Amino acid sequence: MKKFTCLLNLVLFLALQSFSQEFVPGEYVVTFKNNKSPFKAQVSELSQRVSSDVEVISNRLRIAHVKSNSVVADQEFLSQLKFDHNVEIAEPNYIYRASYDFGNKSNDPLFSKLWGMNNVGLPDSKGQAGEPGIDINALKAWEVQTGSKEVVIAIIDTGINYKSKDLKDNIWKNEKELNGVKGVDDDNNGFIDDIYGWNFVKNNNDPIDDQGHGSHCAGTIGATGDDGVGIVGVNWHTRMMALKFLDSKGAGNLANAIKAIDYAIKNGAKILSNSWGGGGFSETLKQAVERSNEARTLFVVAAGNESNNNDQSPSYPANYEVPNVISVAAIDNKGAIAKFSNYGKKSVHIAAPGVNIFSTTTKGYESWSGTSMATPHVSGVAGLMMAQYPDMDVLKIKEIILGTARSLKSLRTKVQTKGMVDAYAALIQKFPEPDPNDPGNWKFLSYPISSEHPYKAQENQTWEITVPEASEIAIYFDQYKTEYKYDNIYIYDKDGILVQTITGQDEEYYSESIKGNYAKIVLVTDKSRQNYGFDISKVSYR
Repeated sequence: MKKFTCLLNLVLFLALQSFSQEFVPGEYVVTFKNNKSPFKAQVSELSQRVSSDVEVISNRLRIAHVKSNSVVADQEFLSQLKFDHNVEIAEPNYIYRASYDFGNKSNDPLFSKLWGMNNVGLPDSKGQAGEPGIDINALKAWEVQTGSKEVVIAIIDTGINYKSKDLKDNIWKNEKELNGVKGVDDDNNGFIDDIYGWNFVKNNNDPIDDQGHGSHCAGTIGATGDDGVGIVGVNWHTRMMALKFLDSKGAGNLANAIKAIDYAIKNGAKILSNSWGGGGFSETLKQAVERSNEARTLFVVAAGNESNNNDQSPSYPANYEVPNVISVAAIDNKGAIAKFSNYGKKSVHIAAPGVNIFSTTTKGYESWSGTSMATPHVSGVAGLMMAQYPDMDVLKIKEIILGTARSLKSLRTKVQTKGMVDAYAALIQKFPEPDPNDPGNWKFLSYPISSEHPYKAQENQTWEITVPEASEIAIYFDQYKTEYKYDNIYIYDKDGILVQTITGQDEEYYSESIKGNYAKIVLVTDKSRQNYGFDISKVSYR
């Protein structure tokens, strides 16, 4: 009995961990074991045992959506599911949200507003002047490729305003259903009259956008180009599949996310564009993403808008380590990482324009901000790549998109590629030369310095660095861990001018470059919590 009690406590602890993220009360997503029992029998048995309604998500994969009819608390109900002898995985029905903040030239009349495509330094919609050239290099890219109707891009979002004059010609249509018998599943895919995709929120065949977010993403990916109307997408020609799993408030759940991903896979999408996230780690969702990888699709996803380091505080689905995933951060029109954008030099792959992005909505055209807006730029570039190289493996396409990223100083410690997406460089497979301004490419001198581990309270300690032959140096931290904003590492130059303040934690980190051959490091701590401190192993210089 004692052993059973300990086990129950462990399961309850895991259940409590699961409930640290937002979820639909009383709802769960369950994967059943592939044992000798028929799936229908497993579902029926579970429904009776734990007093619930069970909706099948996938017969083949043995996944079901469970709604509790019990007065038992959510944590206890989840533990009952986990204990069931037929259950492989049981998780809360997590809630995901749209990742945005409210906030050869085509003849499309509003093209000048699209700084992400062609940045000539004009102010964005909020009046911030841009840095010329901070764009995806679309004009040169369009000299090579403008897209293809053979490429199907699934937009897993709030739906698409498929009636929009700027979008209607690039909407995917299920030809068998379009030309079939009304009320009949003509293509036998399990969905009746799914002409444009599917609405998983209302479980019907009308994925029209009732929020605007999905349409905004669609405009960036594939607003029709050179048609004299509105704007242009990265792809002038493509087919966009409307898969609505986010509601009119921009929120959706795990069960419907899985359905949308599996629909996209089954119905021929080659790119899945996902401008959403925020739920907890879900093994069931991860398995859906893995199925998209097995189907040789690209899964492009927003890194998130919490200003977090995803290396330390994972955001899902962006942080799933699945080969076909591309996680996208947002930058503004000066090339700075957006204040809201999540980042992570290991877990976030690349950046793209995501601040004050002008695109289609249900109301016409609006400027929005978010990693949601950055993601479709990368999805769009992937679409151009598939049009240009129809037989290329999707993982090779990912490799090229990441490998041809244009280096930006602001992104050196923020994303894996240290840069932003470049459509033209990807299309011609022009891999950049090593960035001469990246300290990782300079000469280096071994220079071990470490604070005490842990450092003391009310510390004020100084270290000096001198590299006689240098005209510029950068300090390499193997790691640093301080109490965020309360305990700080200050770096000064030879004139006593503060170059940088470092706080929080990171590893394998280069400081900002310091002019001259000298730097002073000062660790200042308060009287409360102590932490590890820092380790420096070398100084790069030129």
